[in-house]
Amino acid sequence: MIAAQLLRKLGIIARVAVQQLRRTRMGGALIKGFQATASSFGRVLHQLWLEVTGFTFLAVAAIGVITGLREYGKYHAGQASGPGRLILAIAFTLCFTWFGLSSFWRVNKSVARHRASRLRSEIR
Repeated sequence: MIAAQLLRKLGIIARVAVQQLRRTRMGGALIKGFQATASSFGRVLHQLWLEVTGFTFLAVAAIGVITGLREYGKYHAGQASGPGRLILAIAFTLCFTWFGLSSFWRVNKSVARHRASRLRSEIR
C-alpha cells in the first residue's frame, strides 16, 4: 500500500517537473532531443527484435528440414508406419519458414515506411 502511494507521488512529481522543464527554452530542447533519441533507439531495437526472431524461426525451420529428410528416408525405406510424421515435418517447416520470412518482410516494410516519412518531412 505504501509503495503504491509512493509511486503515485513520484509520478506526480515527475509530471510537474517535466511541465516546468518544458516552459524553458533549454528544457524544451532537452526534452525534444531525448524524445528523438528514444524514438530512434526504439525503432532500431524493434528492427533488431524482428531480425533476431526471423533468424530464430528460420533456424528452427532448418531443423524441420533435417527432420523431414530423415522421415522421408524412413518412409521411403518402408520403416515408417505411415506418412503422418513426414506430413507433420513438412507442415512444421512451412509454418516456421513463413514466420521467419514474414518477420524479415516486416523489417523491410518498416524501414521503407520510415524512409518515405523522412523524405516527406525533408520536402516540406
